Amino acid sequence: MSLTLAQADPDVAAALDHETLRQHEGLEMIASENFVSEAVLEAAGSIFTNKYAEGYPGRRYYGGCEFSDVVENLARDRAKQLFGAEHANVQPHSGSQANASAYAAVIQAGDTILGLDLSHGGHLTHGHKLSFSGKLYRPTFYGVRRDTELIDYDQMEEIAEREKPKAIIGGGSAYPRLWDFARMRQIADKVGATYIFDMAHIAGLVAGGVHPSPVPHAHITTTTTHKTLRGPRSGLILCEQTLATAVDKAVFPGQQGGPLMHIVAAKAVALGEALRPEFKTYAAQIVANAKVLAATLQMAGFRIVSGGTDNHLMLVDVFEKGILGSEAELALGKAGITVNKNTIPFDVNPPMKASGIRIGTPAMTTRGMKEPEMVVIGAWIAKALEQRNDDAALERIRKEVAELANRFPLYAWRRAPRT
Repeated sequence: MSLTLAQADPDVAAALDHETLRQHEGLEMIASENFVSEAVLEAAGSIFTNKYAEGYPGRRYYGGCEFSDVVENLARDRAKQLFGAEHANVQPHSGSQANASAYAAVIQAGDTILGLDLSHGGHLTHGHKLSFSGKLYRPTFYGVRRDTELIDYDQMEEIAEREKPKAIIGGGSAYPRLWDFARMRQIADKVGATYIFDMAHIAGLVAGGVHPSPVPHAHITTTTTHKTLRGPRSGLILCEQTLATAVDKAVFPGQQGGPLMHIVAAKAVALGEALRPEFKTYAAQIVANAKVLAATLQMAGFRIVSGGTDNHLMLVDVFEKGILGSEAELALGKAGITVNKNTIPFDVNPPMKASGIRIGTPAMTTRGMKEPEMVVIGAWIAKALEQRNDDAALERIRKEVAELANRFPLYAWRRAPRT
C-alpha cells in the first residue's frame, strides 16, 4: 500500500505525466473541456473514493456515511443557491445519466420526445437513434433556420402540436446563441409536455450571470459539472420541488447504485468556487474571449455559423474553404491546438469528417488568457489551416503555442515526463 504510482504502475504514471505536459504546453480549445482548480483535484482524488453511500443524506443503506452526508448536503445546498433551484440532485455520474434520470422521472418508454437535431447542434441524449434516448423513446426533432442558423421556434411549435411529445428538450452541444426559454416553456405548456433543459455547456455562464437562466422556466434542468462550470466530470439535476421525489428515485435506485463520493465532494468544492464574486469575472471573460476569437477568424476569411457567438463556443465552417473538419482537427493538433471536428447545420459531410470545427474558450480563460491572446490564437488557427499540409510550418506554430502556454502556467506541481 506504500508504493507510489510510478513504482506500482510505471506505464500509467508515464501516461499521466505525458498528459500533464500535453495540457500545460498546448491550447485546449475543445468547448466542453476546462481545467479544475487544485482544490477540486484534491477532492476528486480523495479518500472518499473508498466509500459506498447508496441512498441519500440521512437515508443511506450503508453505515459510516456521516461525512458523506456532509459533502453531499454541501453540494446540494450550493447548487440550489447558485442556480436559484428548489431541489438539486448531485449524484448523477455524468450529464448523460442526468438526462436519462430526468426523462425517467417524467415519461415512460415509448413516449414521444422532441429535441434539437444532433446535426444542428443538439446532443446524442436528446433523441439520437444510437443513444438510449432514441431507442427507449420515440424521438422527433426541431432544428435551426437555414437562413439564420438560429433555433426555429415556429417549427418547434408546429412539430409539438402535431406530434404531442411528452417532453420537450432544450440545450445542445454545439449551439452558439442564446435560447428563448420562455417561448419553449410556452410551447411545452400548450401541448402538455414536460420542459427539460440541458444546460451542460452554458451552466458556468448562467452561474456567472452572463447568460440567461433556464431554471425559472424549465420543469427540470440538467447539466454536467465540468465545461464552463469548471468542476469535475459529472452531472447534476435541478428541478421544481413537486418533481423532487420522482427525480431522486429516477437517479437512485432507477439509474445508479452508489454515488461517487469523491466526485460529489469535488462538485461541492467547484460549486463553492462558482459562488464567489471572481467567478462572475471569469464567466464574463469567457464570453468576451469567444467573441474576439470568432471575430478574428472572420477577419481571416472563415465563416462562423450563425455569424458569431453569444456564449463560450463557435462553429467554424471550414468546408467552405475546401477543408474537412477531420483534416482541420488533425492539422491544429499538430500545431498544439486541440479542437474537435463538428457537423454544421445542413452538413453535406458525415459526422466523422464533418464540415466544421467547434472551438471554445473556457479552458484558456481559466489559464488567464484574455482578448490579446485570442487575437494571436485566431491568427495561429487560420495559419495552421492554410498550411495544413506543411508539417514544418505546423511544428513552428506548435513551438510558438508552447511559448504562449508556458506564460500562463496551469498547475504549480507540473513535472516533466519521466525517462
